[in-house]
Amino acid sequence: MTQLGHIAFLLLGLVWGTNFLFMKWAAALLTPSQIVLLRVLFGFAPILLLAMSRGVLRWSQLKDLPHFMVMALLATVFYYYAFAAGTARLPSGIAGMLSGAIPLFSFVTAWVFMREEPLNRLTIGGLVIGFAGILCIAQPWRVEDAIDPHGVLYMIAGSISVGSSFIYARRHLSSKGHSALALSTWQIGLALLLLLAVTDFHGITAIYHDPRALAGLVLGLGLLGTGLAYVLYYFIIQRLGALRAAGVSYIPPVVALVVGHVLVNEPLQAIHLVAIALILGGVYLLQTGKR
Repeated sequence: MTQLGHIAFLLLGLVWGTNFLFMKWAAALLTPSQIVLLRVLFGFAPILLLAMSRGVLRWSQLKDLPHFMVMALLATVFYYYAFAAGTARLPSGIAGMLSGAIPLFSFVTAWVFMREEPLNRLTIGGLVIGFAGILCIAQPWRVEDAIDPHGVLYMIAGSISVGSSFIYARRHLSSKGHSALALSTWQIGLALLLLLAVTDFHGITAIYHDPRALAGLVLGLGLLGTGLAYVLYYFIIQRLGALRAAGVSYIPPVVALVVGHVLVNEPLQAIHLVAIALILGGVYLLQTGKR
C-alpha cells in the first residue's frame, strides 16, 4: 500500500505540473473565467460521484454553507482565475515555477492572521531564499524581453488566495468534523454555481476549434487536474500521511519547466534554474523550520 501511495504521489505531481501548459493552450481561445468554469465543471463530476459513493454528504452540513462559500471563493474561484490569468500572460514553465511558492505565501498568511506559525532562523531564511527565487523569475531589472509583471502579480494573488483558504479552513472548519472529501465537494460545487452565474459565455465554443486545447481543458485541467487530483491527494494523505503529502508541491514546478521547454520550446535560462532551486530550497527550509 505504501508503494501505491508513492506512485500516486508522483502521478499527482505530474498531473499538476502539466496543468500550466493546458491553461496556456486554452488561454489562446478562452477568457480566464471561461477556462475556470469548464475546468470546474468537468472536475466536479468525479468528486461528486466519489462523495456520493462514500456517503460523506449530509444535509446537516448545510449549516456551514457560508463557510463553504468562502472556501469556494478563496480556494477555487479566485485561485483558479488568478492562475489562469497569470498563465495567459507568462510562459507556462514560468507560471508553474511561481506556483511552487504557494507554501511561502501560506506561511505568511498563517503568521499574519493567526500568529501560529513559528518564526525562527530556518523559517525566516526559507522565506528570504524563496522570495529571492520569485525575484529571479520576475527580473524587474530587465528592460527588454521582461517578464510580464501583471502575470507575476496574478500568480502571487492566486497563491495568497489559496494560502488564505488554508487559514480560513483551520479557523472555521477544522473543528466541525467534516471530511476533506465532503468539504471539497461543497467547495467545488458552490464554485461551479458562482462561475455559472458570473461567466460570460460569449465565444466559449471557440475551444471546439482546437482539439488539442479542448482535450487539455476537459481531460488535463478538468477530469485529471481537478477531479482525479483531489482523489489522489486524499489517497496520498491516507497512505503516506499529511506531512509527506505536502511534499508533492516540489514536483509541479519542475514538471512545468521541463514540459514547457521540451514540448513547446519555451526558453530555459540559467537564471530559471537558479530561481527554481531558490524557491524549492526556501520551501524546504520553511517546512523544516516548522517541524
